[in-house]
Amino acid sequence: MQIRLISSLLPCISFPFWAEGKHGGTMAGTALHEYPIGIAHTATLTKMKPTDDPEPGNHTLLTGFVLSGLSKYPELKHLLFFTFCLIYTITVIGNLLIFVVTLHPSLRMPMYFFLRVLSFLDISTASIVVPKMLVNFLSEDRSISYMGCVAQLYCVIFLAATECYILAAMAYDRYVAICNPLRYAIIMNSRVCLSLVLLSCCSGNVASVVQTAWVFALPFCGPRKINYFFCDIPPLIMLSCTDTSLYEKQIIIATALVIFMPFCLIVVSYACIISSILKISSAEGRHKTFSTCSSHLTVVTLYYASGTLIYLRPKSSNSQDTKKVLALMYTVIIPTLNPLIYSLRNKEVKGVLIKIIAELRKI
Repeated sequence: MQIRLISSLLPCISFPFWAEGKHGGTMAGTALHEYPIGIAHTATLTKMKPTDDPEPGNHTLLTGFVLSGLSKYPELKHLLFFTFCLIYTITVIGNLLIFVVTLHPSLRMPMYFFLRVLSFLDISTASIVVPKMLVNFLSEDRSISYMGCVAQLYCVIFLAATECYILAAMAYDRYVAICNPLRYAIIMNSRVCLSLVLLSCCSGNVASVVQTAWVFALPFCGPRKINYFFCDIPPLIMLSCTDTSLYEKQIIIATALVIFMPFCLIVVSYACIISSILKISSAEGRHKTFSTCSSHLTVVTLYYASGTLIYLRPKSSNSQDTKKVLALMYTVIIPTLNPLIYSLRNKEVKGVLIKIIAELRKI
């Protein structure tokens, strides 16, 4: 009767856990810490009844993960907390400011429409990652539920993939503005801009659903401690107790579709842009035209470089600390830098911002 009850409670255990012990022929007090969990095991914590377990409380079916955090040095937790709290505040305020400023009537152009979408994505990405990281700095309990991990991974991939396509759409916008200025208003009308954003979101959603489903279809073994500060693909597949070589190959294919395909569109767009700029006779004209693209090129370089190094080789020999730094780039640092890059290097945005500040002072 006892064997039938335990077998019905733990159908997912794939190793022999019966051993001869002090209870002789019954379940010994061996640790149940190496068992696979899959997408089907997402229930809340389930414990055996004390009357059914020879040693009550020893056997618990866990369904969550533990985030090790950004640093392994506990003495730095308060410094890191205040640092990233400040960074997150700057990210939210800076991107909200860009969003509000670009709503000004003088900035009703496709480029600033895409910039508003980019600001929204940056705020969302930082808000998915940073608050949980801040809590973990000051809390002893760094656990995250199974479904919480699923949701976080889905959101991070969705937002990151969508931003890749939005950056490609912004490059196409610059291409039309510089290479075909007379037809710019006709080609980049509001319907086309909205379609590009919706297409980017749909592509990001498909990539996220597929990747998230594949990751959590893997069986996870061991203590399930994620050596990372949020749920991401590389640290999760490190916990799998099966051969993940096939999954790593599909990650490379997904990376090519999500990162390299839009990146190639960006490269082609800027090749045409540079060709048109070189045809401008005056050096001042060339500089003025290229300055409208410099901020976008800066963001593209930082964003695509960090994403490629992380996902192109998810189980590479790079240390986890290196991957954490790269992950910080596209989840925390770049969302903070984007408002500075696009405002300080854009005269129109700076001009409107100065006007808004002057009007606020009069009030």
